[in-house]
Amino acid sequence: MRRDSSEPERLARFYGELLGDEVEALPQGEWLVQGHGRRLIVGKGVPGAVPYFAFALRDAAQLAQCGAALRQAGMKLEASPSPLLLDGAFSLLDPDGRRVVFGLPRRVAGVQGVLAGRLQHFVCASVRLPEMLAFYRDTLGARESDRVLENGDIAAAFLRSDPEHHSFATFRAPASRPDHHCYETGSWNDIRDWADRMAGLRIPLWWGPGRHGPGNNLFFMVEDPEGHKVEFSAELELMTQEAPCRSWPHEQRTLNLWGSAWMRS
Repeated sequence: MRRDSSEPERLARFYGELLGDEVEALPQGEWLVQGHGRRLIVGKGVPGAVPYFAFALRDAAQLAQCGAALRQAGMKLEASPSPLLLDGAFSLLDPDGRRVVFGLPRRVAGVQGVLAGRLQHFVCASVRLPEMLAFYRDTLGARESDRVLENGDIAAAFLRSDPEHHSFATFRAPASRPDHHCYETGSWNDIRDWADRMAGLRIPLWWGPGRHGPGNNLFFMVEDPEGHKVEFSAELELMTQEAPCRSWPHEQRTLNLWGSAWMRS
């Protein structure tokens, strides 16, 4: 995933400290923050923007199959903007103009982090929620796990690309923007350890700890210096490929079974 900032080095070093990860300068003014299971690029641009995020595919055969299916569906495929993927990676634009990238990652040996937490999902808010849902579900082929309804209208959708409940979600909102990205840990004890790390860094918890309804995962969130939300999660629900989409009411309890919620609309 790439985050943009007017001060990319400053933001990259914040994430390096937040996660206990290595920070490395890349060509063209970009910065790489990487630990085991997570890699974040920070570049110069509109503060808070996420110009692209990437899905790592299983192998070259799956990548070729994915590209062929999208071309057959009439989608315009372009080169990947990410320096972290092997040749052959490609990208396309979603209805909000954000680039979705598919590829095979360049392997990096020996990269570790202070605590376990792999980059697991990205979420955005959108003024085009029906179009976004149709793109990610019907064009890209993601499975819809849960949706949130308000008076019959869709207010949020959670989509999965593997057995984990969601690797992408989108919320209805007055403006299209990034919402948050998430690091998935192994257990409730890991959530405790990450929260203790935040305490040591004097970074207050912005929301949580709590438990989401959709996904049933334990979580808390913090903010980076530009107001972007960062989630730490554990025990995200696993679903079968055939599991049907479920519906939830648009209320605080849906977003946090334990208490108050961040309502996007």
